[in-house]
This record gives sequence, C-alpha cells and structure tokens, in this order.
Amino acid sequence: MAATHDDHLPPSSTTTAIDAYDPNFVPDSVKSFVVHLYRHIRDKNVYEIHQMYETSFQTLSDRLFKDTPWPSVDAVAPYVDNDHVFCLLYREMWFRHLFARLSPSLKHRIDSWDNYCNLFQVVLHGVVNMQLPNQWLWDMVDEFVYQFQSFCQFRAKMKSKTDQEISLLRQFDQAWSVYGVLNYLQALVDKSTIIEILEQEKVGLEQFTANDGYDYNGGSNVLRVLGYFSMVGLLRVHCLLGDYHTGLKCLKPIDITQQGVYTTVIGSHISTIYHYGFANLMLRRYVVAIREFNKVLAYIFKTKQYHQKSPQYEQILKKNEQMYALLAVCISLCPQTKLVEETVNSQLREKYGEKMNRMQRYDDEAFALYDELFSYACPKFITPSAPNYDEPLVNYNQDAYRLQLKLFLYEVKQQQLLAGVRTFLKVYSTISLGKLATHMEVDEATLRTILMTYKHKTHTVGAEGNIISNADFDFYLDDDMIHIVESKPSKRYGDYFLRQIAKLEGVMSEMDRIKVE
Repeated sequence: MAATHDDHLPPSSTTTAIDAYDPNFVPDSVKSFVVHLYRHIRDKNVYEIHQMYETSFQTLSDRLFKDTPWPSVDAVAPYVDNDHVFCLLYREMWFRHLFARLSPSLKHRIDSWDNYCNLFQVVLHGVVNMQLPNQWLWDMVDEFVYQFQSFCQFRAKMKSKTDQEISLLRQFDQAWSVYGVLNYLQALVDKSTIIEILEQEKVGLEQFTANDGYDYNGGSNVLRVLGYFSMVGLLRVHCLLGDYHTGLKCLKPIDITQQGVYTTVIGSHISTIYHYGFANLMLRRYVVAIREFNKVLAYIFKTKQYHQKSPQYEQILKKNEQMYALLAVCISLCPQTKLVEETVNSQLREKYGEKMNRMQRYDDEAFALYDELFSYACPKFITPSAPNYDEPLVNYNQDAYRLQLKLFLYEVKQQQLLAGVRTFLKVYSTISLGKLATHMEVDEATLRTILMTYKHKTHTVGAEGNIISNADFDFYLDDDMIHIVESKPSKRYGDYFLRQIAKLEGVMSEMDRIKVE
C-alpha cells in the first residue's frame, strides 16, 4: 500500500474533480471506516486493522477518491473522539493517498513533513499503547523516505518555481532537511533498543523475530517495529546520497542471510535486498550482490502470483525487472553464473542474454549498454542541500545521478581493460609470462602491471574489513610462470536429496490413489 518512487504520475483530468472536492463532506462509508478502524486500534485487533488498512482503504479510495483527496482530518475527528494519535495516523494515510494519486503542492509536502514530525514525536516521547500491522509500519517508514526523496527532486527543479514557492522554501527551510530525516530514523532505532533486542535474540533472551515483531503480552509493537524498519530506511537514504558504506553499516544488525521481520512484508523484503545488493555492487562486492539478488529473484518468481491483487504488485514487478538488470551488470563484471539458480538464470538469459554477450566486449556499444542498464535500475539519487536562492535559478535534479553514473562507468572502463587477460587465463593451467605477453601483444613489464591490476580489481574489502575475492579462479606467479587455480563449486548434495525426496513423495501419493483389485 505504500506509494513508492517513480509511480506518482498525476492524472491529467484531476483539476475539475479537485475543484468540486469538499474537504468537509464525509460519506457514510468513510464514517463507518474511521469508526471501525478507531475501535479496532483501541482493541489491538491487528487482524481487523490489517484488513481495513490493506483492503477497505484501497477499495474506498478506488470507489470514492480516485482523483480527489480523502475528507480532511478535521471533518472525521468528531467520529473518533478527536483522538490525537488516530488523527495523526489518518493524516499519514491521507497524505500517502494524495502523493500516490494526485500531484502534491509544496504546501502539501511541508504539511506532510509536519505530520510525520508530530507522529514520530508521539512514538518517541509519548505513551503509545497500540499494535499495528507490520505492513502499515513498514509503509510509514517507506513513505517517509519516499517523500524526502520526492521533495529533494522537486526542490532541485528550480527553473519552474514561482516566486511564492521560492518564498515558501526559504521560510520552511528545515522541512525535509537531510539531517531531520536521518535524525528521526536514527532516533527510532535508538529509542526502540532494537539493536540490543536483536543481539539478545541470538542468545535466546528475546522472541522478536519468532513473534514477527508483535507483542503478545499486551504491550505495543509500534516503536520496536518502526525502529527495525528504520534501519532499512537508513540504508535507503544513504544509498540515495551515494554513501554505501554507511548504508550497509546501518543495516548490519539485521542478518539478511536469514528470514526476519523484514521478510514478513513483501515490499520491505524487496526494498531491503534491492538497496543492499546495489550498495554492494557499487563497492565491487559483486559475489555478495549476486547471491542476494539471486535469492530474492527466485523468491519473487515462486510467489509473485500470490500478490497479484496487492496494491504493491506493480512496484514488485518493477523492482523485479530492475534487479534482473543489476544482476546482468554484476555477472557481466564478475562472471559467476554458478551462483545463480536455474530458474533465475533462464529468466536472466531471456531478458538480457543478448545484451550480456555484447557487454563482454571492449567497445563503445558495450559501454553504452552498461550506461543503459545502470540508468534504468539505479535508485533515484538526490542532492540533499538547498540551492542558493539569490543566484540564477538552475535545475540540479540530475547532478547526483550523473556523478554516480560517472563513477560507475569509470569502474566499468577499468574492468573492461582487463577482460582480455581473463580470457587467456581461463584457457591455461600454467603459462609463461613471455608467452602470455606475446598473446596479448604487450611487453612483460606491462603484463605484470596488468596482472597486478587484475588481482586488485577482483578483490575488495568485505563488510568485516576482510579481503574477499570476486574471481571464479585464482592465479599466482612463480618466477616467470603463471599458475592458474580454478575454484570448483562445492556440490550441493542437499538440493539433490530434497528433489529426490519430493519425487518419492509424489510417487507414493500416486500409488496411494491406485485401488488394487
């Protein structure tokens, strides 16, 4: 249900509908919706809250508010005892609907920031005695980061700004500031003590993951789960800023090699792995990125049919396509197809097989393909700082993207120069330096430099500060002889036995159905 980036294209025919919109008119179905939602929140009935949030809100939006906002919070407040916290939650949904279906004004963006500030202040410093569905709590963090990104992109398009908008931007210069966004997300992580909770869980003192983040002892899950998802939010913000080391450091308390609360919500699962994989790609940890992209793409392949009616379905498909593009880039730079499952590999070859073959060459066409796939699949990078309003107004919304693209393509160019040496080394188990130099048409001193560069480019620093290899083979120099050692993948006996057990169970169930005369 979260509105995520690049989907918010304002409908062209909304002007007349908005002109006719009366914020104070509350249809009976909306009265019933807010009254029942309020009651279920007070009763901590998570199942009913989830149904109303995920299904009823969407149905009413489609039926009554396709191209207009929902009724104002002041209009619905009397039906919910003017409850302050409920009104903040309602406004959060109200703004999310507005961002998803309409074109928000600058005033809307500033008001939404104020609402998030008030909501998070209550969670951080008030007494919140609610249980909310993980889906809603994830959507809050996801939308908070999306609206920050959207605001930065909006502010960076200075040429089209009116004098009134510039005046508002000057007046509310703290709205959606990068420090404010990072501080709220970090405050939620710290106040929730989620890092300590996850540490205690490792030694059996907590049941956070086993309970999917919910509190079955009558307490509230809101702060703890918001703190948990805020770690994913921090990863995403730092990726948008191009600070991949810090982003991965923020996510470190979550063990993404295991199932966790982040996998209970499909949007959270995909966003976590997408940004985690992208950050590792930019840090040249290609093997790590390939493994995680492979796992989540295999998961989506098996389960996407169950999400067809979900409001997130289109976003799931888009992220799925983007991750296939990133996987194609990773494997082109680090040919480790043995790390990819058959189903994912066949989909990858179907979508990008031809392009991947062309990306192996060292020419302008291959370079252009890297540019194309990166531009399609990368996050929407932002410049978080405000412009100087006294200087001539220029658009700078593409500056951060161009910088990240430039850095990526610089790395690709260096890698492409080494493609030739890999081709030769794959053919031999031992070869003299002189013979390889002749094949490559360079002198021996230059070849030594190329081999050292190849060693450097196929190794990188891992998350623990250790050196990790991206190569599918290794080599070493002994005097003037090069010895090549190909790494053999460890056989996965477990997969083989599981397939055979499944086949046997199928045969046995068939036999049970046969009636013996």
